[in-house]
Amino acid sequence: MDKQSRKAITQTYKDRKVPVGIFTLRCEPTNEVWVGASRNLEGAANGAMFSLRMGSFRNGPLQAAWKLHGEAAFAYDVAETLEEDASPIGRETWLKDRLRYWIATLEGRPVVL
Repeated sequence: MDKQSRKAITQTYKDRKVPVGIFTLRCEPTNEVWVGASRNLEGAANGAMFSLRMGSFRNGPLQAAWKLHGEAAFAYDVAETLEEDASPIGRETWLKDRLRYWIATLEGRPVVL
């Protein structure tokens, strides 16, 4: 790959829009729901699954449910994404508000990443 192609690929990566929003982790056998907010939903999914698989997730009840029921019993879903570009303060305010909303609506527990 030549230098120009590498530069173009790097710029495309930097310019991509990273999805911001609210996600859920649901334990199917118990119907328990954990709700989290992230400035990078793809990164949140990867990080949560990696930590759960390694047994090092910071949320004790979630890790215990994972250990008891196994990976196949869990579903990761995106509940809502921020569609508009917002300032960093606006984005954080939106995430906090929507996290509270989804925790109340789903009667879930917060996820701390």
